[in-house]
Amino acid sequence: MYVCICAAVTDREVRKAAAAGADTLDKLAMALGVGAGCGCCREAAQQVLIEAGCGQGCACAQMRQTAAA
Repeated sequence: MYVCICAAVTDREVRKAAAAGADTLDKLAMALGVGAGCGCCREAAQQVLIEAGCGQGCACAQMRQTAAA
């Protein structure tokens, strides 16, 4: 599914970027352009990043804990 229409980025690409170390929205924007356009996708991109769970102790893990609270 497309997460970012402006940059034509899919959830698969977000997951790959997370696996490669993009553990914040800023890093995701730098790597893929997600959220750099209109910004409407930032919430959806963050959710995919959280679900991807790129590792323990990373920013994703901290976002998961915050989202669960």
